[in-house]
Amino acid sequence: MKILRYAAFTLDGRGGNPAGVVLDAGGMTDVEMQALAVAIGYSETAFLASAANDGPIALRYFSPRAEVAFCGHATIATAVALAARDGVGPLRFATPVGEIAVATAIDANGDVIATLTSVPTTSTPASAAQVADTLAALRWSADDLDARFPPHVAFAGEHHLVLAAATRARLADLDYDFAALDAVMAREQWITVALVHADAPGVYAARNPFPPGGVVEDPATGAAAAAFGGYLRDLDLATPGQPFTILQGAEIGRPSRLTVTPLHTGEVRVAGNAAEIVS
Repeated sequence: MKILRYAAFTLDGRGGNPAGVVLDAGGMTDVEMQALAVAIGYSETAFLASAANDGPIALRYFSPRAEVAFCGHATIATAVALAARDGVGPLRFATPVGEIAVATAIDANGDVIATLTSVPTTSTPASAAQVADTLAALRWSADDLDARFPPHVAFAGEHHLVLAAATRARLADLDYDFAALDAVMAREQWITVALVHADAPGVYAARNPFPPGGVVEDPATGAAAAAFGGYLRDLDLATPGQPFTILQGAEIGRPSRLTVTPLHTGEVRVAGNAAEIVS
């Protein structure tokens, strides 16, 4: 079995979010996949099984702690790994949250760009208790939030609480209570908390605590980016069909860029590249 390692959503060839990729995992058991995810140690490892006739290819994701229903950066990494092996083109993955379409193409620099289309997204206002408990775990106050972006629970295959920081300094200073936030997220069944700041028109900075995966912070989170894109569209804060940029991971030394396009149909596209990690 060959284990590949890719960093997805790199910024100018640097940073990105590492993912393990196993392209021939059809014979693996759940226990074996979980054990391998622990051994690799990345926030997620993707396991690709065989396609049923001409149908989508089964794709599953495991963090070091548990199976994850959907992972954006591992999907991008898998698509780029397949493009390196088989050439670019359209792909269809059967994931635990439903079918995910991914297109791969060569950009002007000769790099492979993968664009996933999420499942239909949803966004609902967070309750006062949900916000208060999360702010306490983050060691933030209500005054740290940007009133232009109300707290919502956004979904794009997994649920993410969206909180917008009023200042870039607040977002940069992330020192939270891991156990407390882990407990809140387990209770609410959130996969990450999407902390964002509007840096400029069409550009957002983001940080994503990921205690459910045993990770303090994810450097590039495709699933959260898709959920955030749906959130912005639902609140009329983004125009369907018009892409925007999320910059993530700089604070932890892994700068990342995600290009996000909300669609009129309810889905969201998330695009980026991936670079193979060669030790």
